[in-house]
Amino acid sequence: MSVEVITVLLAEDHAVVREATAEVVNHQPDMCVVGQAGTGEEAVTVARDTRPDVVVMDVAMPRLDGVEATRQIVAACPATRVLVLTAHEEDECILRSLHAGAVGFLPKAVDLDVLLNAIRAAARGESVLPPTVAAVVVRHLTGKGEVEAPPDAARPLTDRELEVLRLAAEGLTNYDIGQRLCISVHTVEAHLTHVYNKLGVGSRIEAVVHAIRHGWVQLENSNGY
Repeated sequence: MSVEVITVLLAEDHAVVREATAEVVNHQPDMCVVGQAGTGEEAVTVARDTRPDVVVMDVAMPRLDGVEATRQIVAACPATRVLVLTAHEEDECILRSLHAGAVGFLPKAVDLDVLLNAIRAAARGESVLPPTVAAVVVRHLTGKGEVEAPPDAARPLTDRELEVLRLAAEGLTNYDIGQRLCISVHTVEAHLTHVYNKLGVGSRIEAVVHAIRHGWVQLENSNGY
């Protein structure tokens, strides 16, 4: 049975880092680097030409910064998912990247396995937000992040749905959640769909914010990102 290959574009201004990352990605049986870019402008051009599944984007790019490059890539290639991998972890940088259309944000210090799993998650259409990044988004969306109801407030979620949501809040991908709970990715996706429908939200982060506001979830744990 053939493996569906994820096509990847690497946008990084340091050639040594870019080549090393490309070597690791190309060694994966389910991934292939279809393009590399050393500037933001080049990233946009290569993305338009190759239409990759995932772009791994550095923020500090010459000639056109990674945030604006992300915005242009998302506009030109709606099916392409942009994953930001950068040493810049300030709140403003995180929020600007996500507002530009990035589906995830990871620090460059992450382990290679984390990066590879993040690429896979992005290709599946998942958001990739480790706890530190999720906390920034939550603070931004909730103001000071006050809990609106006590933890034992009535909630529409089943225990299993809440368990899945808590793991999602920790930054785990659907695959990792499935491994942790010994259930299939399809079952994880079904639980999250039920969560979104019950809470009246349309995304993972909106569900996490809703749960935090109501005291059902706390961002205290880390999965090692």
